Amino acid sequence: MSQPVNRQTALRQLHKFGGSSLADPDCYRRVVTILQEHSGSDDLIVVSAAGKTTNRLIAWVELLGKDGRQAHEALQELRAFQQQLITELVTGSVADELQTQLHFELSELVRLGESKLDEAAVAAILGHGELWSARLLSALLVQNGLSSGHLDSREFLRAERSAQPEVDRAQSWPLLKAQLAQHSQHRIVITGFMARNQKGETVLLGRNGSDYSATIIGALAEVSRVTIWSDVAGVYSADPRKVGDACLLPLLRLDEASELARLAAPVLHSRTLQPVAQSSIDLTLRCSHQPESGSTRVERVLASGRGAKIITSLDDVCLIELDVARSHDFEPILGELERTLQRAQLLPLAQSVEADQGRILLAYTGEVVNNVLGLLQDSGITAELRLRDGFSVVAAVGAGVVNNAVHCYGFYHQLKNQPVEFTTEPDSGLSLVAVLRKVDTAPLVAQIHQSLFQAQKRIGLVLCGKGNIGSRWLELFDREKVQLEKRHGMSFTLVGVADSCRHWIDFQGIEPTRALTAFDDEAVDYAEGELLNVLAAHPYDDVMVLDVTASAELAAKYPQIAESGLHLISANKVAGSASGEDYHAVQDAFAKSSRHWLYNATVGAGLPVNHTVRDLRESGDDIIALSGIFSGTLSWLFQQFDGTLPFSQLIEQAWQQGLTEPDPRHDLDGSDVMRKLVILARESGLDLEPEQVKVESLVPEELAPLTLDGFFEQAGVLDELLNERLVKAQKEGKVLRYVARLDKNGKAGVGVEALPQEHALANLLPCDNIFAIESRWYRDNPLVIRGPGAGRDVTAGALLSDINRLAAML
Repeated sequence: MSQPVNRQTALRQLHKFGGSSLADPDCYRRVVTILQEHSGSDDLIVVSAAGKTTNRLIAWVELLGKDGRQAHEALQELRAFQQQLITELVTGSVADELQTQLHFELSELVRLGESKLDEAAVAAILGHGELWSARLLSALLVQNGLSSGHLDSREFLRAERSAQPEVDRAQSWPLLKAQLAQHSQHRIVITGFMARNQKGETVLLGRNGSDYSATIIGALAEVSRVTIWSDVAGVYSADPRKVGDACLLPLLRLDEASELARLAAPVLHSRTLQPVAQSSIDLTLRCSHQPESGSTRVERVLASGRGAKIITSLDDVCLIELDVARSHDFEPILGELERTLQRAQLLPLAQSVEADQGRILLAYTGEVVNNVLGLLQDSGITAELRLRDGFSVVAAVGAGVVNNAVHCYGFYHQLKNQPVEFTTEPDSGLSLVAVLRKVDTAPLVAQIHQSLFQAQKRIGLVLCGKGNIGSRWLELFDREKVQLEKRHGMSFTLVGVADSCRHWIDFQGIEPTRALTAFDDEAVDYAEGELLNVLAAHPYDDVMVLDVTASAELAAKYPQIAESGLHLISANKVAGSASGEDYHAVQDAFAKSSRHWLYNATVGAGLPVNHTVRDLRESGDDIIALSGIFSGTLSWLFQQFDGTLPFSQLIEQAWQQGLTEPDPRHDLDGSDVMRKLVILARESGLDLEPEQVKVESLVPEELAPLTLDGFFEQAGVLDELLNERLVKAQKEGKVLRYVARLDKNGKAGVGVEALPQEHALANLLPCDNIFAIESRWYRDNPLVIRGPGAGRDVTAGALLSDINRLAAML
């Protein structure tokens, strides 16, 4: 029904106070203070019965037919409690009037109790607690200078009796509109929990009926906000009584709140949220005992979820088991069952369907299971019904939880030794639910909470460079992502891919398998400095930038990467082998910003060279000398170079097989090996400058300026230079190798050496690297690291190794 909005109601709010917020005189006084500070002159206030009043009325009704003396004592205790509230809170004629009304109504209850009570009479009796609360709070507000009146919700709310009564909005709205007109210009304290049917009988709105009546009245009255005040500040990541470090959630999506309510969490009820979903009102949960302790606002925003937010549990759960005979068609019966439950609004907490066994399991709270069982028995569904009790439910709730590998693993891992009956992931994708044979859920909830949320970090990854190594790393990351997340208890999300002039940044995440194929469609041009500005605004706990380029321009921006709050993993050798001044500027930038720069992939690809050298030094050892074959390309060339084929022909073979840089002169000039030696020297604690390394280039001066084709055409010049050295070496029983050497005095060089055939550096597999580390501890028997030192696979693996190492540091 379309309802006009007017200026008078546009900013009106509704405040709902539960029984725990009205449990004693001090609670009432706190409520008055809250309304003085947080309510307007025409706000609406919905109240529950004070303290345990409704429970006491229920106990009295149950005792009437069993023990008259105990029934009388129960009613007298209730009388004393209500009289004390009035005596301590209000004075004068107002107090006398309230005491008189209480006396007459209790006398009427006694009279009613002398005859058999039907359902309508019981409902009327149980609604008295709300009446007493509304009258008393209204009187107390007036006594404290706040103009107020009280209103019985049965005057305007219309609903018919059922297992879950629904307020008829079409009938209720005009009746409420008339009442609001009569009570204008002051606060109105309204009873919760009650409505009236067409016969004029009281209808109770069921479990959490006061909260439901608050939001339905708020929607009908077109208030801007409904605040439910109770004894808790809102929704926590777990029950604070079970999990000491549970945290309050300031924002909760409406669909997440609805899922939490569906799972019978005590702080919310699904019917409470229905009017919120069907109107424009905001819903806030706050604590009346500590109003400034925070709150939870339920928001409609449906941004993509990232995982679980709440771990909840429920005891006193029952299962209804339906067994369908093999002679019947299972699917139609399942469909009929789901429609029956939907019409009655009695959807299960969890459901297990075993079509091959003809079995359906439905989980319900003990409070409603008998209603459901009666409904199914009356429905004529052709299945054998069995009721089983003694179960519990544990669930992880949050949008995106079913797609969060870390949270799924943590949830199911904690269940592996538990008596699980079944688990389910609802179609909504908003929760992971486990039904267990009854256990103590408190320690289980604490364990799951710790597994999912303790030290849980969200890590973003940005790949700079999408060539051979970048593409192979994307494949490796896609394959290893789940294990990576399990290993560290963190989530890792690719959020960016960039080349020298374009970037694709998406903080919601980029599928690694689409990163290259969709790059041209998704990427945008970026100006100088723009990439880092975009990344600095990331929403993650940490972001790691992976530089797999050989770009000097990007290496020059390493200090800015640190200053932008980003970590860096580098396969780019430029910064590590730059001048000492530039190198230390990068180191200082990362140290000052408490960010990390890892670069094991710069030397030896996947071999653990850099951090082995550093670890020795930081463990108290002294590096005396380093030597080895640091280039996979030159390793392959000289392993093959035995005089059978000219060296120039071997270069062309290596280039065709992808073993060299696109221009093989970048391998042959020794600069790559020099850079690696400088990096290792610095890891060893030596201040070695690049120009201090004596480099033997295998590129004759006349070949350096030529085009690539020109180089290959004239590469025979190299054959003349190397053949003479090869013949001489062979006469001495030696082989040629391209070797890097460094001693602790800073003497460093890279070039061709003739080595005995039995020398450790002479006997390698093609493309292998070898690093010999001599130190105080390894003086007589050097520490040797050898293996594949080049290639897309091992370099991609080195990057992932540094991600693992950095994740452990975080």
